[in-house]
Amino acid sequence: MTDRHNDRTPTILRKIVDRKWEEIDERKRTSSLADLRAMAGDQPAARGFARAMADRIGQSKPAVIAEIKKASPSKGVLRDPFDPPAIAHSYEEGGATCLSILTDHDFFQGHEDYLKAARAACSLPVIRKDFMVAPYQVYESRAIGADCILLIAACLTKDQMQELEGIAHDIGLDVLVEVHDGEEMDDALTLSTPLVGINNRNLHTFEVSLDTTFDLHQRVPSDRLTITESGILTREDVTAMTEREIYGFLVGESFMRAPEPGEKLRELFD
Repeated sequence: MTDRHNDRTPTILRKIVDRKWEEIDERKRTSSLADLRAMAGDQPAARGFARAMADRIGQSKPAVIAEIKKASPSKGVLRDPFDPPAIAHSYEEGGATCLSILTDHDFFQGHEDYLKAARAACSLPVIRKDFMVAPYQVYESRAIGADCILLIAACLTKDQMQELEGIAHDIGLDVLVEVHDGEEMDDALTLSTPLVGINNRNLHTFEVSLDTTFDLHQRVPSDRLTITESGILTREDVTAMTEREIYGFLVGESFMRAPEPGEKLRELFD
């Protein structure tokens, strides 16, 4: 792939994407693409991320992707001490449907080892939350045990998303495609994945508005699953979504700041 940015990519994402390409070049010196393909092929069957979400949403019950995230570029460290296996166990006890684990190091203080450790501590399907730009990362995701990957429409062209999704599905990974506006939604709906994430955070202003999900959800076909991301902080926020028949949620920061993340999950969604 020659394009390294979507023309619409916000400044912060351009910086991250540029760093991802550098990171891939660095990692290739240690593990070749052929190495990762072989490792990906040796993995046991994935846990069925999309299926788990669909099963729960099909019952008109909240399906929560609970996020394990140490830090963010805007808020700094969210949780210290940070114990991914303990958090994963807490989430599973709290009723999470799936896990999301940040593996980006430079901007979110994440690591692939966090994904491996958290996944080993529970039976939940796991999405690797990172900034996917190249096939190398898709194979790497399967090699480290991920069950699903995130494709962010704001930093990928339509052709890039289609290529990465094709590779993911070929090797047994599910895909969650994330959008922020109508133009990105149009591109996302050219994919075959049923999982459509709508991020309520404006990447240009960093403001969060649940209206983003309310508006864009109307454009999601009935054979797809809407997952609202960012800004779910109260039971009222949850109710506002479920009243509109939106049952998929990705929540991180409010859980990460709670003493017991699983209890906070139960508080919001039970």
